[in-house]
Amino acid sequence: MSRPQPSPSHRFSSAHVLAFVSARRLPFRPSPLRAGLAFVLGALATCAHAAPTFSFGGFGTLTAVHSTERQADYTASPISPGTAGYGKQWAFDVDTRAGAQVRAQFDRRWSAVVQVVEERGVDHSYAPHLEWANVKFQVTPDLALRAGRIALPLFLTADYRKAGYALPWLRAPVELYSIMPISNSDGLDASYRWDGFGARHETQLMAGRASVDLAPGISGRTDRVLGITHTASAGALTVRGTAARANLKIGGAEEYFDAFRSFGPTGVALADRYDIANRNVVVLSAGFSYDPGGWFVMGEIGRVNTRSVLGDQTAGYLSGGYRIGTLTPYATYAKVDVNMPTSTEGLPVAGLPPQLGGLATLLNTDLNNRLRSIGVQDTASIGLRWDFARNFAWKMQLDRVQPKGGSMGTLTNVQPGFRSGHAFGVVSAGIDFVF
Repeated sequence: MSRPQPSPSHRFSSAHVLAFVSARRLPFRPSPLRAGLAFVLGALATCAHAAPTFSFGGFGTLTAVHSTERQADYTASPISPGTAGYGKQWAFDVDTRAGAQVRAQFDRRWSAVVQVVEERGVDHSYAPHLEWANVKFQVTPDLALRAGRIALPLFLTADYRKAGYALPWLRAPVELYSIMPISNSDGLDASYRWDGFGARHETQLMAGRASVDLAPGISGRTDRVLGITHTASAGALTVRGTAARANLKIGGAEEYFDAFRSFGPTGVALADRYDIANRNVVVLSAGFSYDPGGWFVMGEIGRVNTRSVLGDQTAGYLSGGYRIGTLTPYATYAKVDVNMPTSTEGLPVAGLPPQLGGLATLLNTDLNNRLRSIGVQDTASIGLRWDFARNFAWKMQLDRVQPKGGSMGTLTNVQPGFRSGHAFGVVSAGIDFVF
């Protein structure tokens, strides 16, 4: 069954919050990216005389997913939409991906890495994209600089979130990872390791800029991506916190918000409050993992505030599992909520001529529908991991998902018969591997 494409009046959605961190097709102009490119070229020139050593590896995930919600599609990421539910009884595109990585070590200080990942995109086709491509300079044993396309350290699983084999679950909790789904940026970062307070610490500063495809023919752009991440480890315990900001710009909704502004001061105030053309986005996240070997418990929480109709959301999860030989049963509870009103009185209609009154009513209805579409949802999951062979793991996961508050949660391709507040089930099974 073919999937309907978004109409011109729905050219953006709450999923577009992801634009604050992606990195693709960037113009070349003075920026941290330009400085990063100069750094890379300098590194290559410095290392041209060396005989590098290379290492190669890869990973992959193949899953089948069934959703009992027949009026929408279950998806793990808004930039890699799946078709389980309304689209297909069983879908293989929710989590399936493959990746390959080459690492070059030039000498004891200079190294480089390139990673390519193939997964489903917003145009509903599979295509490879450059996930990482950076050069690293180890200034001292504790201080390192990198330039190029770099993993964003927003989560505990930042460096391996695409490699499902490294995750304890079949998929990362979608409530958190769908509101911040992008995993890289173009620019610079610096990491410093140090000891203190009975723990090993790493402090990382990053700067860059980014763009992202939101839907076929629609993209968003960010400038001045700045962030700091701190990770502390003591024995089996790891704790991480991140704070980041960026200037978000999304085209395609100018006429929509200009229509509000044409109604005078009230309309101007509404457009200024909810417009997506130019916003400062703030991202905060924190997480912990305790893994002594025989069992694990971990949890994360994050907030993304776009200061626009795209929403202000807080999401998190708590998960634990127990290892019995090659088997690891686990359970997870995840939740995403909204930190802003999901309705507004909108434009005053009383006293307007019939034609203008009809337009104001239409705008008010559409704006409230968009506000109600900001994801509110919780999921309870149980799963089993079986490491049946070296570098291979079979996983099965059962989810009970419940969108709430009139929201469509993290679902996509929502149909007119969809009912918010109605729980549905998701059955997923698949294989992860590395080589």
